[in-house]
Amino acid sequence: MSKKIILLASVIGLIAFESCSNKKKIVEISSPKYELVWADEFEGNNVNLDNWTFEIWDAGKVNNEWQKYVEDTDNYKVQNGILAITATKTGENKKGGYTSTRLSSLNKKEFKYGRIEFRAKMPNGKGTWPALWMLGSNRKEVGWPKCGEIDIMEYVGYQPNTIHTNIHTQNDYGVTNNKVAINTKTAEEEFHIYGIIWTAEAISFYIDSPHNIKNTYAPIEKNADNWAYSQPFYLIMNFAVGGAWGGVQGVDETIWPQTMEVDYVRVYQLK
Repeated sequence: MSKKIILLASVIGLIAFESCSNKKKIVEISSPKYELVWADEFEGNNVNLDNWTFEIWDAGKVNNEWQKYVEDTDNYKVQNGILAITATKTGENKKGGYTSTRLSSLNKKEFKYGRIEFRAKMPNGKGTWPALWMLGSNRKEVGWPKCGEIDIMEYVGYQPNTIHTNIHTQNDYGVTNNKVAINTKTAEEEFHIYGIIWTAEAISFYIDSPHNIKNTYAPIEKNADNWAYSQPFYLIMNFAVGGAWGGVQGVDETIWPQTMEVDYVRVYQLK
């Protein structure tokens, strides 16, 4: 297959990619400010345990979700440079009748500030609730939401072609402090880049290009209750079923299995 160079000119630099088949690979970084410091391109045939931990728990542990999180090859696969996270129906009971995968980089890959990107394609159907997001590394010490939460991408299947970006803080306990719904017509059919630019002053969310800012969180007067974002955060990729948000309009029990595909995760930071 012929190769082509795709140039992405952004507000923070120029990045060159080489495309071979459907996989984009970094071949050069040319930026006066930012540089790639870490990436998982999902090469090989398994999850890289230097980067990720499988989080295991029963249905209903959080958000009234229906799925169990397990480490089972029915629920994840790394193949052809893609991580597939699949939610499957395993039984008749609503809670516990589904299994899925949740991966966390806690204690393995944690970052403070930078430009953080996931390139991913969403599942579809009522009851699907995948997310690509971050939590403060001090969560076990201070609890949620005091640790802070950055939802780079959340998707609920009863709102097709819509992506959500959210911030959670202690300021509005248990409530989304800053949220924007973004029309993304091909979220289920095509891969899109979901990213943030995170500095000491603000967190800006974009789709496909840093030029395409969709949401910015930047409280003028920062304090412990509205700004937990001056510390390292870790990455999470998961696919929930039903629950307090994903199941608001019910769960279509005829659509399973459903899969979220992730092409890569990349982190750039200031030189």
